[in-house]
Amino acid sequence: MEKLKIPYTIIVEGRYDKLRLELICDARILTTDGFGIFKKNEKLALFRKLSEKMPLILLTDSDGAGKLIRSHITSAIPRDRIIQLYTPEIMGKEKRKKEFSAEGKLGVEGMEATLLHDLLKPYESEEAYEGYLENPLSKADFFRDGLMGGKESAKKRDELAKKLGLPSGMTSNALLATLKIIISYEEYLFLVGRQ
Repeated sequence: MEKLKIPYTIIVEGRYDKLRLELICDARILTTDGFGIFKKNEKLALFRKLSEKMPLILLTDSDGAGKLIRSHITSAIPRDRIIQLYTPEIMGKEKRKKEFSAEGKLGVEGMEATLLHDLLKPYESEEAYEGYLENPLSKADFFRDGLMGGKESAKKRDELAKKLGLPSGMTSNALLATLKIIISYEEYLFLVGRQ
């Protein structure tokens, strides 16, 4: 099975869901950290900002917890900016877990690869994905501009994030991935004073 190239950011609940999807597709995959999304306003603000540039794919588990998380995100982002994907309700237990979940349903991490592949296939666009790859912004730029690797890097990232209406406290990897979506390389150079 060939990996899909998905240009949209995909939001899943946890890191095991993310790892599962990384086997199936090349995409930017972010997690809610499960119920952490209810405590981390900055994560929800990041999702909102990303949705302004391109719709987000929301793929949570089909259990009660997944529905609560989905509802929370959907209430904060305009409906036309979210692509709602649902896993079928399949009873079972994830391989890494000793016991069944509270509802006994498989989550994203437990779904068959072919099922997830078929679910995401309609959203594949190699052309759009290649467009994402064209933005040459890299860690080398961040290092050169003091956004990583220095004593004041976190402060500089926060200042740049504030200029763009992004949450403070973003890691260099998270900020880099976000900037590659929401601004061009030329805009980045202007913002950091290199143009």
